[in-house]
Amino acid sequence: MAYSEAGDYLVTIEEKNKATSLRAYVNWRCMSAGNSRVCVRMVGHKVEESYSALSKEQMSIVEMPLSDPPLCISCCPVNGDLLVGCKNKLVMFCLKYLVINPDFSVLDFERSLILHIDNVIPAEIALCAGYVAITTELDVLILKLKSVKKGADDTELCAHEINAPEKLVNEGIKDEAPSALSSQFESDDFVICQKPTELLGEESKLCGISVTLESTRLNTEDAEHFQVCYILYRRFTPDLSSFVFSVEETKLHSLQMLPMYQTGSFTTDNRKTAAKKELLSLFCFFSLPHVGYLYTIGNLVELLSTYQYSEKSEQAVLTPQFLHVITSNSLQCFTVRCSAAAARDEDPYIDTTVKACPPVSLDVCALRMQLFIGLKAICHFKNHIIILTKADTEDITERRRPSRRLLSRKTGSVTLKAPSESESGWNLYIVNTISTIQLYKEMVDYSRTYENSRTESCIHLLSEAHLLVRAALMDPSLIESEEEEELLASFKESCALLGDCFSRFDTKDYHLSLPYYKMSDLSMTEILKRVDSEEDRAQKYEKGFIFYLNHSLYEELNEELSKESAAKVLQIFHLAEPNQLPHVLCSPCMKNVCPSTAMEYLQKVERIVPTLVVTLTKAAMALKMGDLETYKHEMDRYTETKLAYGFIAEPRLLRQQRRGQVIPTELALYLKETQRGLLVASVLALYENSKIELEEANAYFKMLCGKNDDSVPQLLVDFWEALVVCCQGEVLQDLLLKLISQYVWRLSGMQYPDTVPLKTAEDLINSCDHYGLIFPWVIFMMSLGPQSDEVYPEDLSKLQSLLCGPSVNATSVLPFLEPLLEDSNAGLSIHVLCTTRMGECEKSIDKLLERCPEAVISYAQHELKDENRALWWTKLLPDLCKRTRCPGEDYSILVSALKETLSVVATELELKDFLNVLPEDGTAAFFVPHLLQCSQRKLVT
Repeated sequence: MAYSEAGDYLVTIEEKNKATSLRAYVNWRCMSAGNSRVCVRMVGHKVEESYSALSKEQMSIVEMPLSDPPLCISCCPVNGDLLVGCKNKLVMFCLKYLVINPDFSVLDFERSLILHIDNVIPAEIALCAGYVAITTELDVLILKLKSVKKGADDTELCAHEINAPEKLVNEGIKDEAPSALSSQFESDDFVICQKPTELLGEESKLCGISVTLESTRLNTEDAEHFQVCYILYRRFTPDLSSFVFSVEETKLHSLQMLPMYQTGSFTTDNRKTAAKKELLSLFCFFSLPHVGYLYTIGNLVELLSTYQYSEKSEQAVLTPQFLHVITSNSLQCFTVRCSAAAARDEDPYIDTTVKACPPVSLDVCALRMQLFIGLKAICHFKNHIIILTKADTEDITERRRPSRRLLSRKTGSVTLKAPSESESGWNLYIVNTISTIQLYKEMVDYSRTYENSRTESCIHLLSEAHLLVRAALMDPSLIESEEEEELLASFKESCALLGDCFSRFDTKDYHLSLPYYKMSDLSMTEILKRVDSEEDRAQKYEKGFIFYLNHSLYEELNEELSKESAAKVLQIFHLAEPNQLPHVLCSPCMKNVCPSTAMEYLQKVERIVPTLVVTLTKAAMALKMGDLETYKHEMDRYTETKLAYGFIAEPRLLRQQRRGQVIPTELALYLKETQRGLLVASVLALYENSKIELEEANAYFKMLCGKNDDSVPQLLVDFWEALVVCCQGEVLQDLLLKLISQYVWRLSGMQYPDTVPLKTAEDLINSCDHYGLIFPWVIFMMSLGPQSDEVYPEDLSKLQSLLCGPSVNATSVLPFLEPLLEDSNAGLSIHVLCTTRMGECEKSIDKLLERCPEAVISYAQHELKDENRALWWTKLLPDLCKRTRCPGEDYSILVSALKETLSVVATELELKDFLNVLPEDGTAAFFVPHLLQCSQRKLVT
């Protein structure tokens, strides 16, 4: 019999009057409530009409007809589907619910698929989430049913894809499956044993076992189409390591698949009939009499553990936490590695400096052994072990006497004892397994016996305890239960204990102290106290503890050590790694350190390894003490360029991160007042060496200058101006737009920078290719009148220089210029520059003729060249002629510009063309000199 938690049904193979039948018992719990109503029905018959309201309270027996007698059965623990093993085939029944009315549904089955497997008589089978496992006496085959899209000819497609090759690896035996190979060579006294074989993944196709699928669903349109993927094949040879009476005593047993689910994936549907859990990992276990094998077959096919039993096993059952094995006289319990493998499937990055888990390869342990008499069968349900025993009065010595016909398969060689009329001595035991919390505490207490010896045994035992709790926490049914909080506390405690082991013991895996301490949620202060609690004050600090401290101080935790704890950390590193002292002092955790004590330690370090970082750290400590003389002495030992390299080696001298926010250090604040150039150069060096991100640097300068999010301090503008030299692509364009926006904001709002800029426009033009030489017509425009006191000339020159440079995208700049009006030469020059860069020279000429006609000729001489040359006579000349017809305030300027234009046009056009562009209503005396100039040029030519 087999029970399925999904669907809550019991399925049995029953024999009566030499007839074998397969039945499923549905709604059987109503029998225990005293209701004896029973309904018998057949799979495949319509049952909706025959059910009434009274049917809710009656048990149903579902008959499942088969063409061949059933040999073994298995229920899928995930979806409740049923797999039945018959000779040369497996039959799958799909679990489904028939809705009778909105308040009542009936569980039913539909025969959906047949797997034809030639020459295989299954001894045991297992089904889980589309994976199928089959064992014969000495063979194991695991397959996966993979859903495929419906093709034009599905039958031929499946048959083509799943037929396995006929040859075994390195063997020339054809047309026979391994389970039947031995029969053709058998004689009365000999059995031919083939060599052991293990094939994983794609290689398992070479096992020689052919599988063919046959869909049996009635509704073929909705039927799912499958193909078979071979997962694992393993063949064993008879176990000759101990005295056995027959081959039957060496065969495989206890085939089982164990699913583990995604943490927190437990949900129930509206009918509350099934739990929907997301499958995470899948494991398969099978056993020989003296050895058990545990494989992971989900994301990776791999042998996890091998179990060696002390005596011949009868049966075994696997759980997420333990392997329970029965022999003839004892119940044994072993640890398993399922939770370690599942944890890595759930989080592939679990083995990092943040998280850790004991390895899958950890040696298995025998936890306990309980003596029983005549153990026959075992099963597991939740926290119960159910075992069946039978007291055997037969002479044990006689039964175990060796036989000369050791390997004979002939039934005549074994005398079978006829059963007595009344079998006696059967007993059923239900053993409550110890709770996870209690067993965990006992294992922790036992580990303390190894603590002083500092051996790997202590780590191993605590790792077992950790995996025990981790497996319990991965149980989906644990969600929102009272036990969860206690298990989480035990989990954190186990992490702390493992952290203690890896930090105090001299082990090759000392680096694991860091992730285990992090997972324990202990603060650095608490961990320091755990170390100080040891009686040996003159202890040697092991690599694991130094590794933890080093990384924790580097990671800028949101924790400030007390003055005493900080002094303790200094002492530890002074003894263990003195060269790390400068970096330790730069950690925000060491904010409360005594600066004078730190100076003493740094002076000792400098005598051994004098470096830039040591000098800068000494300067920071001197500043913290208020000793400006010592500070100046230390800072003057190197040039500003070298000091910037020192900040690259230790960026935390300038900025620290607390609670996700960048905080300037006291040294940075002092540099802002005294050496702004060094500060900007240092932050630029940090950016170039990927020590700080651009947005982080922006926030840093704003916080350094005490500005809110809307205003931009000059120090940040200085940083941007220095940064454009080394940037490219989108970052460069973004920076240029930031600078243009800031220049425009100051010019339009008449705002002066809060500090004197580090670089003038001339400095930027000389040092940066993105700042171009200012065009002559722009300079001429600015010289036409006195500079207004309301305009900061450096910002204006920098903006003009950027627009004269090669890098600015004028189209993207235009929206930023809206606040800047054209009512002054400064604003007009910027707008004309932008329209000119966009190729709109005609629009620029209109702006100049309207607001600054004095500059139009200078503009034309610089811009109206090459492809724009024709604008002299097609645009500028007609516009000037038109404007001079209406005398006004700018009449003389326009006439002068017209004369300059005529001189240029006269040199560019032929006489005939020149005459054509001249206005018809012009004064002849005005144009005659230019006509003469054009004709004389022609004569000279």
